[in-house]
Amino acid sequence: MSKPRVVAIIQARVASERLPGKVLLDLGGQLVLSWVVRRATRATSIDQVVVATSVAAEDDVIAAFCKELGYACVRGNLQDVLDRYTHAARETDADVIVRLTGDCPLIDPGMLSENLETFLSADPPLDFAANRLPNERTIPIGLDAEFCTREALEIAWREAEEPHQREHVMPFFYEHPDRFRILHIKHMPDYGHLRWTLDTPEDLKLLRQIVAHFDNDEFSWAEVLELFEKNPELALVNAAVHHRTQRDVDTRR
Repeated sequence: MSKPRVVAIIQARVASERLPGKVLLDLGGQLVLSWVVRRATRATSIDQVVVATSVAAEDDVIAAFCKELGYACVRGNLQDVLDRYTHAARETDADVIVRLTGDCPLIDPGMLSENLETFLSADPPLDFAANRLPNERTIPIGLDAEFCTREALEIAWREAEEPHQREHVMPFFYEHPDRFRILHIKHMPDYGHLRWTLDTPEDLKLLRQIVAHFDNDEFSWAEVLELFEKNPELALVNAAVHHRTQRDVDTRR
């Protein structure tokens, strides 16, 4: 059997309810979206990394940014992100899709590689895997990744009807565990209380403090964890931020 073509698809758009334009903000001398693309590209077994933005005029700036830096970019539906992912998977001829989001600049290449290997080597084969599920998190918020086959994604695209299933791409799988072979990839010890994503000004303040401790963008999540253990006050910077759930949808139209 030939090796499946693995494509990491990073969803990104300018609109954001709590921090507009967050993926294009400066973080340690480069834009947040660049952090995600560059770090994802370092993961093993990923054949291509592509940014999936919307066809909305406001997202022209993301498409232009990707063109300037040579990042692959596809465009699709603004609100129906499941549709955007499915068309991106078709355009890139993906067999396996890795879902990432443009607001997670500390996404870890090592963890991505390990999680992807778990997915690809499973016997019997998996349809879907994630390193976190709703109300079941053992990794810091901001290291999230989901994995699925192209066949499974096409099923979700055809059958998912609920707004949150279309906007958050993957809920159809873990809401129908009887229909799919799914795996929650857990980490021990549990670090699910930590928040390293970007959705609010407080998150941005913390991320800027984190990256200021490193010389480049090649540090690992273990090094960030060590930083937090030495400086526990860092976790207080965005401790009050409420994390959105898979049931929350953007009501703006």
